[in-house]
Amino acid sequence: MVEPTLKQRVHEEMTEALRAGDKVRLGALRMLAAAITNREKEVRRELSDDEVREVAAREVKRRTESIEAFERGGRADLVEKETAERDVLKRYAPEQLSEAEVEALIDEAIAATGASTPKEMGKVMGAVMAKAKGRADGAVVQAMVRSRLGA
Repeated sequence: MVEPTLKQRVHEEMTEALRAGDKVRLGALRMLAAAITNREKEVRRELSDDEVREVAAREVKRRTESIEAFERGGRADLVEKETAERDVLKRYAPEQLSEAEVEALIDEAIAATGASTPKEMGKVMGAVMAKAKGRADGAVVQAMVRSRLGA
């Protein structure tokens, strides 16, 4: 039996959520399916599982940013909804790297690029983010690189 693609699994889980009456899960999966479709239209081809994971990671990041904004605004109801959606979407996003793994990537990138000043931060960021492939938050990596290069 052929293993279903990640995109097929999203659609199967949407059907299950619809049958179960799980509105939060259904809504989150519908938004993910729409984001996948939009990305496929942009690149004019079907996405690979890794590309679907990248789309899911972007959706998780959007939910995290929304949660922070709603917390600042005192909207506990919306924080709860976004958190539930983020938890559904996390299953499709790539596993995040640990802080030690990110530090190792930064060390490797600094050694490879020979960067030593804050002006060379872009080189290091490019190398780290290329290797992390959506498994590390860019803002966190940027802060770590900045502190390492003495910015």
